Amino acid sequence: MNTGEKRPTQENMREMRYRPYRSMGISRAVYDFGERILAELAERFAEIDAIAEYNQLKVLEAMQKAKVSEACLQGTTGYGYNDLGRETLEQVYAAVFHTQDALVRPQITCGTHALALALMSNLRPGDELLSPVGKPYDTLEEVIGIRPSRGSLREYGISYRQVDLLADGGFDYPGIEKALNEKTRLVTIQRSKGYQTRPTLSVARIGELIAFIKARRPDVICMVDNCYGEFVETQEPTDVGADLVVGSLIKNPGGGLAPIGGYLAGTKECIENAAFRLTSPGLGREVGASLSALPSFYQGLFLAPSVTAGALKGAVFAANLYERLGFTVIPGGSESRHDIIQAVSFGDPEMVIAFCQGIQAAAPVDSHVTPYPWDMPGYDSQVIMAAGAFVSGASIELSADGPIKPPYAVYFQGGLTWQHAKFGILKTLQFLVEKGLIKGPFS
Repeated sequence: MNTGEKRPTQENMREMRYRPYRSMGISRAVYDFGERILAELAERFAEIDAIAEYNQLKVLEAMQKAKVSEACLQGTTGYGYNDLGRETLEQVYAAVFHTQDALVRPQITCGTHALALALMSNLRPGDELLSPVGKPYDTLEEVIGIRPSRGSLREYGISYRQVDLLADGGFDYPGIEKALNEKTRLVTIQRSKGYQTRPTLSVARIGELIAFIKARRPDVICMVDNCYGEFVETQEPTDVGADLVVGSLIKNPGGGLAPIGGYLAGTKECIENAAFRLTSPGLGREVGASLSALPSFYQGLFLAPSVTAGALKGAVFAANLYERLGFTVIPGGSESRHDIIQAVSFGDPEMVIAFCQGIQAAAPVDSHVTPYPWDMPGYDSQVIMAAGAFVSGASIELSADGPIKPPYAVYFQGGLTWQHAKFGILKTLQFLVEKGLIKGPFS
């Protein structure tokens, strides 16, 4: 039936879409600039959606094959003996990552803890740890003993060696071959860039590096720090030869629902070693109550591919927007993506602070709070962090941080939905414009 109502014009539709942004403090000039950037990203976003679809079915298949049931969501208390949900979840993770075994526990407090657990359980006094991709993430420096710290690997007689990447970001294969020696027991490969401006490593490049190492030392354990990289590609490092991958559940695989936890997936021996270190010799994986965490762990993993896709779209949008404004962004706006982190080098501490304050102002939680740099434990300089998150510190949620030191780069990641990530990026630009730090078309 014809009601006589007229369809809205394109101009009316544009105004309607802008209206909530205006209400939330985004100027017309900033909004229109963002829309021009978005108009060029349809093909990139379609590629991201295709990867999310592939990974969604991979996770669903793993859950169905493991016969996940309502009983798996109940959890246990006390010792946690015979925890069906915990054991089934670990089967699901092993299937998703195509590994022999997995350890997925709320007792793993964060990504750094998961990495420390993997290293400390698979290295022994007299062994050597090798990083062929340069300096690790800041918080691992104290785990390894690069910076002295109580309980470090160095205190237990485990030495460390690293081979820096080449100036172009490539692997120094002659240097790596020279560094491999009879003491080398484990090679750690950090997939994401951390607080560096080097490229994130693709799964394909990680596979090439592992093949090179295994051809010379097949007995060496190749471990990949997979934080921020899960479900960004259709393959994971364990598909290309990694013996062990490690990550945090308050990043990609927790899907924004996991309130705590970490995972390790890999060979039976590596996982068994980690389980005995996590609890105690003689107990291993048989104990560790899941309490009430299992529903969020299962549902978070189920949602993880689509949540990661939203975060990726936000990263691609941020890269293209700030690249168009003349800033150095890593990865570049047109480059392939291998993690959810987007680095923007401002060369100015005030711009780093303004960017992070914009992210905080866009948050659903604590948007009224203003972040400032502070002396954060585990870091060698002041750090500013913005994260108004439902789960404290969850970097799959909209967040940004950066050390206040040259090259004064900010690292943006997350967004449980693409729409929130988009608003967060526009809010950062709005703050930079309002503080007079960016002019151009907005003045």
